[in-house]
Amino acid sequence: MSEDPHTLLPRRLADAYVDELVELDPITGTYLGVPGAAGRLPDFSPEGQEAVADLARRTLGRLPAAEALPGADSDAERRCARLLRERLTAELAVHEAGEPLRAVSNLSSPAHSVRESFTLVPTDTEEDWAAVARQLRAVPEALAGYRASLAEGLARSLPAGPRQVATVLGQFGEWAGGSRGGWFSEFAAGGPQALRAELDAAAREATGAVVALRDWMRDTYAPTVEGAPDIVGRERYARWVRHWNGTDLDLDDAYAYGWSEFHRLHAEMRTEAEKILPGANPWEALRHLETEGEAVEGVEEVRAWLQSLMDEAIGALDGTHFELAERVKRVESMIAPPGGAAAPYYTSPSLDFARPGRTWLPTQGRTRFPVYDLVSTWYHEGVPGHHLQLAQWVHVAEDLSRYQTTVGMVSANAEGWALYAERLMDELGFLFDAERRLGYLDCQMMRAVRVIIDIGMHLELPIPDDSPFRPGERWTPALAQEFFARHSGRPGDFVESELVRYLGMPGQAIGYKLGERAWLRGREAARRAHGAAFDAKRWHMAGLSLGSLGLDDLVAELSAL
Repeated sequence: MSEDPHTLLPRRLADAYVDELVELDPITGTYLGVPGAAGRLPDFSPEGQEAVADLARRTLGRLPAAEALPGADSDAERRCARLLRERLTAELAVHEAGEPLRAVSNLSSPAHSVRESFTLVPTDTEEDWAAVARQLRAVPEALAGYRASLAEGLARSLPAGPRQVATVLGQFGEWAGGSRGGWFSEFAAGGPQALRAELDAAAREATGAVVALRDWMRDTYAPTVEGAPDIVGRERYARWVRHWNGTDLDLDDAYAYGWSEFHRLHAEMRTEAEKILPGANPWEALRHLETEGEAVEGVEEVRAWLQSLMDEAIGALDGTHFELAERVKRVESMIAPPGGAAAPYYTSPSLDFARPGRTWLPTQGRTRFPVYDLVSTWYHEGVPGHHLQLAQWVHVAEDLSRYQTTVGMVSANAEGWALYAERLMDELGFLFDAERRLGYLDCQMMRAVRVIIDIGMHLELPIPDDSPFRPGERWTPALAQEFFARHSGRPGDFVESELVRYLGMPGQAIGYKLGERAWLRGREAARRAHGAAFDAKRWHMAGLSLGSLGLDDLVAELSAL
């Protein structure tokens, strides 16, 4: 750090933290597009985790002095200081409870971060591919560090859930399999001929490391954790809720809210289903759309179709409901690599926008893609959802701080905006037929169901008397999966993948609905304050330019815009 950390205002202190974090965690640097980050991977061992925690402690120790400096009382500095304190405190609570020592998840784990980092590295030049080769050769040490952390978790009686372990073992098998020698070999095959031998050898080393980790987890880890609970209980759940949502929720109130949304959405879904298949319930109508509704045939065709959907949305929304910078308008539709979770996802642009924001569709072996299931989802993942918010954050990063617009992200803020974006497109009339609107309501219903079952099963809450499903019983993962399957238009493998995701990332899945509620409350309060002068376009852009906020602060800040 070139400047005395004791003389930095909160925003500068936060960015100094990002600089030091990138040194410890090159994958974060890859996400941000930091030069030199590609070619390296983090130390996922207990010692590496402790180094990141020490950085958080040092930064928190410097924060009071930063807040006492002249100029630290501005709104910009105040917001950043609050976020930095809340985020680092939440992350340290998770670390000190030993949660990273049992980080097994079908979506978010060190192993998944390693693989995903290769989808984000530059690959334009021979020099870029030389860095890819170095990064491939770093995979064995990175995965060995991850294995050391899992082993330490076993030694400290901190097991991961058996269901997550079984699922991840299957994913590792898929990463290592295939006709071309595994996922890493397939990725390396895109490199230049001049580096062919080096890339192929490095890819074989990376694949060998995945096989070694899989075999250890199968032969040592899985038998040891057999019989451990998949659910986390109230104490661990509350800690994760703070981490993912930036607030200490009233969990009983949130559970009740999930049920109220379930009943509201169920009634709306019945109305739309009647238009599609008279006499059918919503899920019968959705199954009908799987085979008889509008669909896109072909993997490349669906990628191009999703690209056109986002391009059309940008054209319709820019200048009317949003005011978008030119570089924010660029977003790419991608097909996700195999062997991951079933849910689509988004990756942010690099800080210089050299790598654009990207949406990713897991095909799960399919070649036919019903439109009802895609439109609202791509309003969520792409435009006006994750892409408009997270790309706008990058666009204003120099005005706020890189911390507020990148690594300080609060999941519930971002997921809440994306779900609000789906609702906004419905309000604006973009879901113009019963198929698309039923698909939107099904997406909303999934998020309400997430609140119910994520809280319900991890806390083993009773199912209320007015439930259409097993009233009076207490939630278990098996009941949660059955309930989800009965109240979703998605196939069984998607439901299974989602449930394993909730078990491995407790408290994350509730942030969609609860974050949307925060955005709606903030908009309604701003409307009341401004009356007829309320300008939705101005409010949207101001809200998207706030940077990251936890749910503790989001409603108040949005209300004041």
